[in-house]
Amino acid sequence: MATDPAELINRAQTWLAEDPDPETRDELAKLIDAEDTDELAARFAGTLQFGTAGLRGELGAGPMRMNRSVVIRAAAGLAGYLKAQGDGSGLVVIGYDARHKSADFARDTAAVMVGAGLRAALLPRPLPTPVLAFAIRHLGAVAGVEVTASHNPPRDNGYKVYLGDGSQIVPPADDEIADQIAAVGPLAGVPRPEAGWETLDEAVLNAYLARTDAVLTPGSPRDTKVVYTPLHGVGRDTLVAAFARAGFPAPVIVAEQAEPDPDFPTVAFPNPEEPGAMDLAFATARAQGAGEVDIVIANDPDADRCAVAVPAPGTPDGWRMLRGDEVGALLAAHLVSKQANGTFATTIVSSQLLSRIAAAASLPYEETLTGFKWLARVDGLRYAFEEALGYCVDPEGVRDKDGVTAALLITELAAELKRSGRTLSDLLDDLALEFGLHATDQLSVRVEDLSLIADAMRRLRAQPPTALAGLSVTRADDLTQGTETLPPTDGLRYYLSGSPESGVEAARVVVRPSGTEPKLKCYLEVVVPVTSPQSLPKARTKAAAALASIKRDLAEAAGI
Repeated sequence: MATDPAELINRAQTWLAEDPDPETRDELAKLIDAEDTDELAARFAGTLQFGTAGLRGELGAGPMRMNRSVVIRAAAGLAGYLKAQGDGSGLVVIGYDARHKSADFARDTAAVMVGAGLRAALLPRPLPTPVLAFAIRHLGAVAGVEVTASHNPPRDNGYKVYLGDGSQIVPPADDEIADQIAAVGPLAGVPRPEAGWETLDEAVLNAYLARTDAVLTPGSPRDTKVVYTPLHGVGRDTLVAAFARAGFPAPVIVAEQAEPDPDFPTVAFPNPEEPGAMDLAFATARAQGAGEVDIVIANDPDADRCAVAVPAPGTPDGWRMLRGDEVGALLAAHLVSKQANGTFATTIVSSQLLSRIAAAASLPYEETLTGFKWLARVDGLRYAFEEALGYCVDPEGVRDKDGVTAALLITELAAELKRSGRTLSDLLDDLALEFGLHATDQLSVRVEDLSLIADAMRRLRAQPPTALAGLSVTRADDLTQGTETLPPTDGLRYYLSGSPESGVEAARVVVRPSGTEPKLKCYLEVVVPVTSPQSLPKARTKAAAALASIKRDLAEAAGI
């Protein structure tokens, strides 16, 4: 790390000399001219680290920002890795979203691949991430790259890498690619021809859309009225086309958020889970008239996640966002009813309700570390979900989360329930009666100073809680040690006993740093027995009180 002002200026000038982007060159030149050593120190404090999430960071000049220089090095490192694996003449497919610089980063990647002797193909325009994940397997590629920062703030962009099986990279591939990136010399030594890659036509998108039909049951009801928002992302055209092919009524689009816009002007964060992100969608649904809309659906900006909301009469919005765990359970129950065969899987931070649904259906069940990079590799996978609104309902087509096929399947379920005078909320009640109410919540703390996250993890390890919300901690797992079924990861897991006073049967807490954002994330779940439909309201009240109390005690224990 450079701290001496003269050394900082020298490093910045060296970087400036090989930066291929006029915008970031101008930005960096101004910082050098102003001798803004504080800002230069932030830009040159190290390099963005390539890991299992690839790269993700704020746009700007310097090695600690996302820019064309960083992307060219990442692409060269990936090309070096592929050549070392014996795939030096294979095809790399590249997709991108509509964020600032995404198209530039995609073209740079294609140029580097061709310059390294590989073949490269760009998707025809900004498209959902699952289209890229599909294209890798469909075209027999050795790797794929998606330029996206998913649901991060507008100032961010990212670089997600898939291998030839259509799954995101996992260790040791991430470290091996990072080593290749570190070995890249001056950018002048990275060949980047002006042409030589292919830009794919609509055939690859049409093949993906043809595959989406496979998730639905022929002849199932399709009369669901949906309000849909792409949250200024790239999902609209693909989802609308998938709905039309399936025979669903065209969804009502939230007009203010319909067009791709990298500035995401109507939301603080372009993530359906964030407060306020769904306000316009709910307003659009209300404008259709009471009882007119069956469900509200949102994709995140790269459309690999799917949010669902259901009518909630008597509430201020008139709608309730379902938690990812609830949608995950609904889709699982729907697939069971369709006689799905194969392994059902979720992650260690998602609801344990899936394990009970799978057991009742005599289906195999697995838990993995957080992320679809792990879920996609489960043997015999038929269905996977994670609580962060990610669902894989067609693993043979897309071995990743897919917000388009998930939207189709939840819409089909809503239509089937509607035909019998029921709703998604009614099915959630049924699941609670059969398996107990599995209520989940999250304590998520966004920080500017990453050391605060490390401090909280150290504090919990040094003084692990013995009770939370009056529930005794019966088992504490430090996941850095790994388990018989899980590789090591930076996380803590606590199992809590129930108590007659709380009405809680059992509880679980998982604490981990986010892999993609500057957040400490704590995942909470309580299970409350339900004896009759009439006892459900009381069970929900008990669950909410227990979750609130756990959240409060955990925040105190972690010092956050």
